[in-house]
Amino acid sequence: MQRTLCYLTFCLFLSLTACNKTTDAPKVAAVSVAAEKSPAPDISVVSMSDGSVLKLSDLKGKVVLLNFWATWCPPCREEIPSMMKLNEKMSGKPFQMVAISIDEGGKPAIESFFKESGFKLPTYLDESAASGKAYGITGVPESFIIDKQGVLVKKIIGGAAWDSPEVEAFMENLMK
Repeated sequence: MQRTLCYLTFCLFLSLTACNKTTDAPKVAAVSVAAEKSPAPDISVVSMSDGSVLKLSDLKGKVVLLNFWATWCPPCREEIPSMMKLNEKMSGKPFQMVAISIDEGGKPAIESFFKESGFKLPTYLDESAASGKAYGITGVPESFIIDKQGVLVKKIIGGAAWDSPEVEAFMENLMK
C-alpha cells in the first residue's frame, strides 16, 4: 500500500512538472481589470432608450455610477428603487448613471421587466460582455463609482441603498 502511494505521488509530481514546461506557443497577456484608485477602463455600451453608443471616456467631468445588473437577480431588483431615487436627486448635476444589463434575453427581456415592474433606469446593453470583463465582475449586482477625472473610486459588490444620505453626500463631494 505504501509502495503504491509513493508511486502515485511520483506520477503526480511528474505530471505537474510536465505542465510547467515552456513551449513555443505564444504567450497571452494577462487581462487587467478595474481597480480602485486607477483609471476606469473605457467601455462602449448601447443605450436601450435610443440605440446610441456611449463611451465611458465621454463622461469625464461627471461622476458616474456604473452598475451591472440583471432582471432575474433579487438583490438587483431590491436596489433599483433606490437607484431611481438617487438618479432623480442628481438630475441636473454632473452625474451619470449607467446601468448595464447582463440579461441573456437582451432588450425584449429588459423592456418586459420594466413594463411589469414599473421601474425605469438609464439602461445600456453590452452584448459582447466586454464591459463586464473589463471590470472583472463576478456576479450581479456590482457597482463602480467613477470620479470626474475618470478614476475608479469605489467598487461595491452586492446591493446598496443608493438613496441614503451617506451615498448622496459621497456623490455630492465627488462632484466638487
